[in-house]
Amino acid sequence: MNRGKAAEPAGTLALGAWMAFAVLTAVVVSDQGGPLYLDQGLLSWSVGHRPPEAVAVARGLTATGTGVVPYVLVVVAGLIAGRTARQRLVTVPLAVLCLGAGQAVRYGVMELVARARPPGYDWRTQASGWSFPSGHATTAALTAGLLIAALCLRAPRGRTALCLLVACWGAGVGLTRVFLGVHWFSDVAGGWLFAAGWLGVCVGAVARWLPERLGLSGGSGRRTSTEPHQRR
Repeated sequence: MNRGKAAEPAGTLALGAWMAFAVLTAVVVSDQGGPLYLDQGLLSWSVGHRPPEAVAVARGLTATGTGVVPYVLVVVAGLIAGRTARQRLVTVPLAVLCLGAGQAVRYGVMELVARARPPGYDWRTQASGWSFPSGHATTAALTAGLLIAALCLRAPRGRTALCLLVACWGAGVGLTRVFLGVHWFSDVAGGWLFAAGWLGVCVGAVARWLPERLGLSGGSGRRTSTEPHQRR
């Protein structure tokens, strides 16, 4: 793996996302968990534009942002990232670990901030726990990010279209939380920022410390004439 090529942008992403997340968290805490700018307006718009068909679609989409579905998708991401069976024995557990650890840290932040959800009479789906950052938004964004990273690593045909589709899914899950009335938009934005920061840390760490002999770089992975042909 070209460590500098992957680690530097991942580090930049992590730094920027964590800084923005820290600012947003500080604003939420200083406002005692109340709705921020755009929060109330977007919730009110959602309440006024919820025909039964749209609610059914939103419930179906939001259900894919939790439970077993994200873990199945990150396993797929690990299988894509690793070309050989030996590589996949590393990439699959790493992808699952990234998602699982990110969910655990996010839960700890949620408990510390302890922000209340929007009023229950606006809900159109079940929800539990505190509100910030959104768990569905965080999980879907992390999953989408891992899939996109795997697709970019292996660069299959149609990569751009696939990445856009995955990104739309990840963003859509987060937006359904506002549409269904169980989160403020700032909760969702916080989930996206948290996911970007966590993903940047994980990708940067793998790019810097994963053994190069696994060959987890883009392209065909064939040896070049300058590479050693025997292990030392």
